Amino acid sequence: MGIIIENPGILTTVQDEGRFGYQQFGVSPAGPMDTKSFRIANLLAGNERGEGALEMTFQGASLRFEEDNVIAVTGADMSPNVDGEPVPMYQAVRIPAGAVLTFGMTNGNGCRSYIAFAGGLDIAPVMGSKSTLMRNELGGMNGRKLEKGDRIGFVQPKTELPFMGKRKLVPETFPKKELTLRVVRGPQDYEFTEEECRKFFWYSAKITNEFDRMGCRLWREEPLRHIGDGNIITDGISFGSIQVPPNGQPIIMLADRQSTGGYTKIGSVISVDLPKLMQSMAGYKVRFIEVSIELAQDLYVRQAEEFDRLDERLNGKNQ
Repeated sequence: MGIIIENPGILTTVQDEGRFGYQQFGVSPAGPMDTKSFRIANLLAGNERGEGALEMTFQGASLRFEEDNVIAVTGADMSPNVDGEPVPMYQAVRIPAGAVLTFGMTNGNGCRSYIAFAGGLDIAPVMGSKSTLMRNELGGMNGRKLEKGDRIGFVQPKTELPFMGKRKLVPETFPKKELTLRVVRGPQDYEFTEEECRKFFWYSAKITNEFDRMGCRLWREEPLRHIGDGNIITDGISFGSIQVPPNGQPIIMLADRQSTGGYTKIGSVISVDLPKLMQSMAGYKVRFIEVSIELAQDLYVRQAEEFDRLDERLNGKNQ
């Protein structure tokens, strides 16, 4: 027993840490868009930080519990409640059997919310992962978003977790209207003059409505100009790569990106800044700041150490 989906919301999928090692075969990792909120939810729920959870976009789902379990909700605030009573965000909470956990629309603080379930979700791994990759119809619930009537079991549900009183954090406040993203230049920044590279960092861009799990298309008042035609020999694409196609309007590649591409990449958004973008909306203004790869790596290590300390404090583990 586990949960029954009474209302799936706009886009609710099962995601774990991701499916790695298959990009050479055209299969992207998928996984959570906002990795920080996702990992915090799992740690609050007493799980390994990469355990499968639900990701909801803009509007949340309604879930009927067939069995007691402890959950944690992080990310965007979609006003979670159980049978009409508010459920605190960023806190471990026990939901009793028979109760209905309901979410509404985001209140403007973020756009993606995560629900982690103590003991994990009973989803069969595909290529070593529970993550849903919809464009390849892989993983999760038959490779698709959740639908009304879907049932997902719990692996090892809990009615209580150690230190329940400590399992809460201050909810995240996400950028509104404008955000700054740090970028490491390359690998094809040589396809632009230094003047065009300076313009990329000097002038802001706007997030368009073409923003989904595959990518975020930006609009610049003055498109970037390539030295050549903007095409390259196809190579690999990472989470956060900033492609610049021939029209000069950048696209930031995200969790469900294609595994390779033939457009120039002027840079990559650093890993620790990607969650800010994932919780942003169409119309927001984006500014870019150039940083070194050494700083990007240092910030990544610092964040990993923060997760280790949180895991140690909540679960007595240090990975």
